[in-house]
Amino acid sequence: MIFEDITPFENMSDEELRNMIVTPQRRRSFHKNLRSFMMVNPLKIKHLNTIDNLEADVVVLNLEDGVAPSMKKRALLLTAIFLSHLKKSYSRIIVRVNPIDEGGDKEIKFLNSLKPDAIRVAKVRTVDDIKKVLEILDEEISLHISVETKESLKNLSKLNINNKVSCASLGIMDMLHDLGLPQHLLKLDNPTIHYILSRFLVDSKIAGIYPIGFTYQKYNDTDTFKQWCLFEQKLGFKAKSCLGPKQVSIVNEVFSDTQEEKERALYIKNLFEKMREKDITGFMDDKYGFIDEPIYKDALLTLEKLSIK
Repeated sequence: MIFEDITPFENMSDEELRNMIVTPQRRRSFHKNLRSFMMVNPLKIKHLNTIDNLEADVVVLNLEDGVAPSMKKRALLLTAIFLSHLKKSYSRIIVRVNPIDEGGDKEIKFLNSLKPDAIRVAKVRTVDDIKKVLEILDEEISLHISVETKESLKNLSKLNINNKVSCASLGIMDMLHDLGLPQHLLKLDNPTIHYILSRFLVDSKIAGIYPIGFTYQKYNDTDTFKQWCLFEQKLGFKAKSCLGPKQVSIVNEVFSDTQEEKERALYIKNLFEKMREKDITGFMDDKYGFIDEPIYKDALLTLEKLSIK
């Protein structure tokens, strides 16, 4: 917990909250596992107070969805207080701000001095939106975007200006609404959903952006949530947005590399490099079949992700 007693925050005025913000002293998390992105509403002070002790790889303090317009200022102040008093955490800390032309620009300027690991901008649509963000975002803070509109899906492969966008999150519910499609289409066997997920994944990869799977709203339906995780993993996703610790545990389990994957990659790397010394770069192996340079490069990619040399 960040504070032993959080009850005083309930009745503080905005000015009193502002006076609680201090110079940040947080030691940043640099772990490479980016599987679970857990959404936290800053108005839920009890939840906000535990962000120093969560199993999520990434905590997303969400100033947009779920925060009424009249409460956005208070949510921002609470975010700033807890972020500034946070000493350390396993999780990387992201703040999701409102659209750049709906107050997001002011939120970014306010948050720059607090040095979250990243800012996620909601409802990005065009390259111009990215340019506006980069003009005001501190260079030490990474930029994440939410892909929630048909324009952002259309433009996604071109949005990574100067390699400044590191992650993109798919807002599937807003996307369906913007496309004029009903939300009941969100089922595991629906080909339209398969297309949206696949296009989002591939275009993110083309742009050099790390793609994050959508938020599944029925957080108590863990069985269906796990099915979605397994399906998205088969598509090629490595991360998913989460609501609560139950979903975090499932995501961390499903999207973790298995010991078998590690052993396979290391075996292929060592064998290929040994054969290459003999000027042989394509050969049959009794254990894994035909091995050539593309297979070798895939093994290197796996080992790089696991930081194994």
